[in-house]
Amino acid sequence: MFVVDLKYVVPLDELDKYMADHVKYLKKYYKKNIFVASGRKVPRTGGIILALAESEAALKIILMEDPFYKHRLADFTITEFLTSQHHPDLKNLLS
Repeated sequence: MFVVDLKYVVPLDELDKYMADHVKYLKKYYKKNIFVASGRKVPRTGGIILALAESEAALKIILMEDPFYKHRLADFTITEFLTSQHHPDLKNLLS
């Protein structure tokens, strides 16, 4: 599992121009069971995506499709972690 930490590097009004495309991108990877959860940071300085992927390299390829990445609207940091405990409902995704 991976935590993807986005840090916005442009004003929010510029970022919001691409929000609908960003949401469409997120939904694509929710349907593929790659993304588990996502949302804005508080305060709104970026976002977080929890992702399941075969490797960090595979995840990076997926992240390159994000409009926020393509248009250089955010910096992306990826942290991999091993899930030693999880909610039972996540078991099917983690298998």
